[in-house]
Amino acid sequence: MPMKFAKNRLYIESYTKCPNCGVLIYEDPKQNAMETKRVGGKTYCSAWCVEWESDRTSRQQTSPVT
Repeated sequence: MPMKFAKNRLYIESYTKCPNCGVLIYEDPKQNAMETKRVGGKTYCSAWCVEWESDRTSRQQTSPVT
């Protein structure tokens, strides 16, 4: 769930961070610097973060564990 302000705007009811980089993702798209992407039930701040996490996962699967 994206960052959601209470109706009185005095506190935040809930917020979401990009699971890759930790950037806060706002409910109002005008407040987002980048276009969000939703993949596999997760909301990312950008397509770059989706690709980076995918690449990291594939690198971890192919590298030997020491």
